[in-house]
Amino acid sequence: MLSHYDYELPSDLIAQTPLRNRSDARLLVVDRKTGKFQHLHVYNLPSLLKPNDCVVVNDTKVLPARLVGTRKKTGGRWEGLFLAFDSNRLWRIIGKTRGKIQPGETVQLQTPEGHVGFALEFGTKCHDGSWIVKPQTDDEPLTALEQVGWVPIPPYIRNGRMISDDKEFYQTVYASKPGAVAAPTAGLHFTPQLFNAIKQQGMAVVSVTLHVGMGTFKPITVENLHEHPMHSERCSLTEPTRSALLNCKASGGRILAVGTTSVRVLESAPDLQPFEGETSLFIKPPYQFKNVDALLTNFHLPKSTLLILVRTFGGDELIQEAYQEAIRKKYRFFSYGDAMLIL
Repeated sequence: MLSHYDYELPSDLIAQTPLRNRSDARLLVVDRKTGKFQHLHVYNLPSLLKPNDCVVVNDTKVLPARLVGTRKKTGGRWEGLFLAFDSNRLWRIIGKTRGKIQPGETVQLQTPEGHVGFALEFGTKCHDGSWIVKPQTDDEPLTALEQVGWVPIPPYIRNGRMISDDKEFYQTVYASKPGAVAAPTAGLHFTPQLFNAIKQQGMAVVSVTLHVGMGTFKPITVENLHEHPMHSERCSLTEPTRSALLNCKASGGRILAVGTTSVRVLESAPDLQPFEGETSLFIKPPYQFKNVDALLTNFHLPKSTLLILVRTFGGDELIQEAYQEAIRKKYRFFSYGDAMLIL
């Protein structure tokens, strides 16, 4: 039941800014065998792994997807989010403004630097509430988005208002494949130095891709979890990654998923076969994990699909206790917050 996944969080524990040194984040280590907790830091991660282990990260890159502009017809403020584009360079977006926007209207976009950008011409409204719009520019979609897009900071961080640091810190250091509208936040803690320390001890680091979509943040509106229509997200697992994972398993190593997004890819791959497509996997009790042995994750919102996944993996009562321990010890929560390692 959804209400089972609620908890009270003091608002001052919601991290509003990133740490200057990513790996200085605190790390709550949860041992499922003993039920005990350790309080360390992310930079201690190499000492918690074994030489045959394999670390799996999500190499998606966050797009500057937040859009801000003015309706030419009314002069009213408009805010939106870029979702995708098609072969005709038409964009699919969602947006909000006072009143109802009509097909044929245009919105003049504003850049994060305060300059006037190009306009969007609204076309068709889709059944899910999104719009197909035509950007009034000749630039390629991703190039155009870089000109006018803002970092899509979640609303619980400064009411979604970006600062200059967000351009660097709301992106993993290994991000390489553009497509996400939100960061895979567990990966935000990694630095090149931390990766070097992991590799020097014999652990492999491989990547999968899952482009985080808006569905990740869609609230669950039904009490019965089996009635929740789980969103789908684009993802892939390559042959080199599969080979490394199978070698890890064969040598007795553990697969450590960095973040719930990596978990969804790994658990969506039958027998770890390479694939590219969509996953709508909703991990909830009594799901039995096939491929993931350990999980590094941030602390997630109450009543979210991400929290349900983590409690399913770590054990319901134990992870509830871990969250209460984190609150007592004043860990920082959510996207820019601290981390938990479940072994």
